[in-house]
Amino acid sequence: MKHLVILTGAGISAESGLSTFRDNNGLWQNYDAMELASLQGYRNNREKVLEFYNARRKNLLTVEPNHAHHVIAELEKDFKVSIITQNVDDLHERAGSNNVLHLHGELRKVTGSMNPNNPKCIKEKPLDEPIVIGEKAADGSQLRPFIVLFGESVPNIPAAKKIVAQADIFVVIGTSLNVYPAAGLLQYVPASAPGFLIDPGEIDSYEALNYHHIKTKAVEGIDILKDFLADKL
Repeated sequence: MKHLVILTGAGISAESGLSTFRDNNGLWQNYDAMELASLQGYRNNREKVLEFYNARRKNLLTVEPNHAHHVIAELEKDFKVSIITQNVDDLHERAGSNNVLHLHGELRKVTGSMNPNNPKCIKEKPLDEPIVIGEKAADGSQLRPFIVLFGESVPNIPAAKKIVAQADIFVVIGTSLNVYPAAGLLQYVPASAPGFLIDPGEIDSYEALNYHHIKTKAVEGIDILKDFLADKL
């Protein structure tokens, strides 16, 4: 069974109704990223950062996986599928995908402020329950979202590199990959692995690569990709 590695970004979740970050009308057009989603911002005003992420957690309850999420899950019937996602939602999991690596954290989880990557502090918390000041993690530190903030390292990058390096087929959906370290994952794709990109825009990052560009949104492009993949079985 061939190993299909799929890297997803905000574009796939946008079609379920979740706001992107960097696109026109994205979250960072309306909010100050350094104030609400950075380590320094958290140190300056924890309550404001918690309020921002509590709203995002609550909003996740209002959306559902879209057609693209469901088709990706169905591909497990014919391929070994590994998903690496820049998204912090759980839509891949809700659609039925079983092997999902989150690069930037998960909204459904919380952790401690002292050492966010301490396994003893990471736990799930219902999305309709806000994280409040004074709520403690297992190590006694303030509970916070299990999200990689600006200014923090991305701990799952080494694991992502290993997965990408084992790809028989590599697919990118809904991300321009202009932001590092995630953009660096392209360097680890085997030269022998066919590459596909699903995104409606012109993306300079892929010009030097021999990728088949399916220039549509994810919910339409995923069926085109499925037809291409039928020839790879």
